Amino acid sequence: MPLPFLMADRVDDAELDSALPYDDRDRWRRPYRPGPWRVGGAALWLLLASFVLFAAVALALTGSLSAAGVVLGIALVIIAAALRILRMGVWVSARGVRRIGLLQTRTVPWKRVVAVRTAQQPVRWLGLPRTVQGQALTLVRQDRTADTEPLLTTHGMDFLGRASAFDRAADAVEAWAAEYGRR
Repeated sequence: MPLPFLMADRVDDAELDSALPYDDRDRWRRPYRPGPWRVGGAALWLLLASFVLFAAVALALTGSLSAAGVVLGIALVIIAAALRILRMGVWVSARGVRRIGLLQTRTVPWKRVVAVRTAQQPVRWLGLPRTVQGQALTLVRQDRTADTEPLLTTHGMDFLGRASAFDRAADAVEAWAAEYGRR
């Protein structure tokens, strides 16, 4: 009895990443799937939140409602951080390119984008201060002459160990820039 969901000939990742022809181009979309490091990190934060929620229930049952409320608030902050970690990354639409970080979001309209390039350069490993040699997708803006932080890197949380996924994502962002830039 064949089990197609367990076989190696299932749908390729490249087919899953491509946009459908009837999709709304004005909706913000991530041109790649979140990587295992990002999903695993968020899962660990949610696991921590479950323990904190259990502590809040234990405190509430022992009668200390104010302490339980404080611990519940801490758990909600941890859950919000885990969801924000999952949302972090580069998003594109017909309006521009958006880089969502943990605490801030920056949007650049396509009319301000001069070029989107892939370059070999030192990049941060998993967002930590340590740098390694890798590829980075950089955005060149007309209103800034200084180098900005790269949009995507081969050693980021989404692409560490997935070079082909980085290439597909970089190509997708470059295609969006070519289609909507400088109209």
